[in-house]
Amino acid sequence: MEQRKYTVHDREFWKIIASLLLASLFIFANMYAVQPLLPVFVSDFGVSVSTSSLSLSLTIIGLIAGLIILGFFSDRSGRRSYIIWSLIGSAIPFFILPFVESFTVFLALRLIQGFALAGVPAAALAYISEEIDRKNIAYATALYISSNALGGMIGRVLTGFLTDAFSWQFTFLAFGATGITLFIAVFLLLPHSHHFEPSQLSFSKDIEGFLFHLKNPALLVVFGLGAILQIAFTGVWTYLPFHLEAPPFSMSLQAISYLFFAYGIGVIGSPLAGRAAEAFGLRRVRVIGVFIFSAGVLMTLGPELWMVAVGLCVTCLGFFTAHSLTAASVGQQATHHKGSASSLYLVSYYIGVAAGSSLLSPVWTRFGWDVLILLCALMPALYVLTVSWYRKRAASFA
Repeated sequence: MEQRKYTVHDREFWKIIASLLLASLFIFANMYAVQPLLPVFVSDFGVSVSTSSLSLSLTIIGLIAGLIILGFFSDRSGRRSYIIWSLIGSAIPFFILPFVESFTVFLALRLIQGFALAGVPAAALAYISEEIDRKNIAYATALYISSNALGGMIGRVLTGFLTDAFSWQFTFLAFGATGITLFIAVFLLLPHSHHFEPSQLSFSKDIEGFLFHLKNPALLVVFGLGAILQIAFTGVWTYLPFHLEAPPFSMSLQAISYLFFAYGIGVIGSPLAGRAAEAFGLRRVRVIGVFIFSAGVLMTLGPELWMVAVGLCVTCLGFFTAHSLTAASVGQQATHHKGSASSLYLVSYYIGVAAGSSLLSPVWTRFGWDVLILLCALMPALYVLTVSWYRKRAASFA
């Protein structure tokens, strides 16, 4: 008899959530650990702001390559192994990076590290959609996304705090030891898949199935929203340290790192968004999340530090509400090759990270914080309004 899928009443449901939470905590802490350190790299390595930002952008490029490749192979060979081995593969570079003297070599290692990071996000959403009962998928996805937020927050806060107290080299060694510990924990805890069905098609047919998602208009809208949201979100957080270390704020790296606790709002907001979507509809709550996000970004224009802090909290609430529900809709829109569909969504999402961290650098350099913030606030809201207008127009001609 086929085993039923897990619900919130099953112990295995919570073992899955705990395992993915631990894995996600490390992956996203790892990914964003360099973000508060960009001014430090400018000083220590003698590089420009744009070059320093490549320590995040190249990690994302490696991640994107990993999402495409590992997402494709996870449809053929399963999800669990990619989640587990991603942890140790991405931990090892942390033992090498502190001893690198060339920033070019540093960037190359971050590129490799980004590829290794991809195993968890490439497989986790598909794993959830296959092993969790349909009525609890949105909630499980929201819990997983909230761990993304928590990991990003921990990575940024701890990096800033430990670097101010010790050094960035010490911080990276601590991250490596943590990664190995979590690898052991997830290996022992994460249940084996019971509903994964490996693809029996040829590689060419699987590639056709992978690319078929790019012909699905509903999925393309979702992919586009993921990219736009992340461009704006990453743009705010990447250039925040540069904004706050300058007058009139003149804040230290440690003090700036405390503002990353705003991510805690996302940890709370994502599960609440999942529950709200079950009651009021996924699309409606997602749109509300986008406009909350834009409002929060605009609040960071305030001249007082408390206004910036509140704005960052509202920004995180809106972003993780919109992102968690956008990610959940991928599994609903894709009828096959769900791992590939999830990976393509994350590819678009992380293209947004790379663009937000590096491609917005000329905006920051030439126009400063105010113009950067106006751009980041308007992009997601205009995207949602444009998509809504197009849908209404298409319906009127149907």
